[in-house]
Amino acid sequence: MGEIARRSRFTPRTANYFLKRCRDLAQIKKTDLSKEVVGEALELLGIDEVGLSPADRKILQVIMEKFGGGPVGLNTLAASTSEEETTIEEFNEPYLIQIGFLERTPRGRAITGLGSKHINKAGDNLFARTQTYL
Repeated sequence: MGEIARRSRFTPRTANYFLKRCRDLAQIKKTDLSKEVVGEALELLGIDEVGLSPADRKILQVIMEKFGGGPVGLNTLAASTSEEETTIEEFNEPYLIQIGFLERTPRGRAITGLGSKHINKAGDNLFARTQTYL
């Protein structure tokens, strides 16, 4: 259950949602809720090992690939990712800043070295796989 807590950004509502989805997968597979089932369920949801969602990774990838790492303004970032400005500002951005993957500068948002490293490590595999489930 520690895996669920860690990947849920330590947010109880998100942890409960993940737990329900993990339990659903365990029921479908007719097995107990194990670490393997939790890992598989979270992968199907597109949640990586540090708790990034497909939307989080898309934001980081867009900043890195389209804007050379940034900085990029919120309005432009929202248009480029097809996300609402308020969603980025209130949901995605705080966690990405908290874990050191994104920084907010006077000129806009920029990906950090740590964020670039994580996106490069994950490669396109997880991002491409999760697009299937969206």
